[in-house]
Amino acid sequence: MIATELVLSQLPLVIRRRVKWGECDPAGVVYTVTFSEYVISAAELFYGALFETTPQRAKREQGFGTPSRALSFDFQRSLRPDDEFDMTVTVADIRERTYVLEITGRTLQGEVIFVAKLTPVCVARDERRSIEIPDAFRQALQRYRDGCESPAGGAKS
Repeated sequence: MIATELVLSQLPLVIRRRVKWGECDPAGVVYTVTFSEYVISAAELFYGALFETTPQRAKREQGFGTPSRALSFDFQRSLRPDDEFDMTVTVADIRERTYVLEITGRTLQGEVIFVAKLTPVCVARDERRSIEIPDAFRQALQRYRDGCESPAGGAKS
């Protein structure tokens, strides 16, 4: 692997990452804050996959933004420089103005490293006020969720 981030599959979206030395503390363990960067990067790749364009362009064209309302982690293992791991993105919930993405990080052997829950809120881009999830986006989230839950769409994380 030459890249430090690579999309392995679209449904479910699976991203392979390699830990860079600069993402670790002096003891050689990934900084806690770096995990949030991994999760936000996975979410951005998710939006790009949903809209088949760059994520910010898609949201700008549809007139909404997705700042984070909540982010939680359950850590199971640590990571060190040059470790490779996969992140799988699923849609855990779709609400009125928010939705929940679950990002599960696993070793290449399938052991869980972390489970993160990211809850973005949809906002009117120019006004920065919360809005209902736009219909096209809600439909795309539901299609993705349904595809991940179907036997042909792959196993749910």
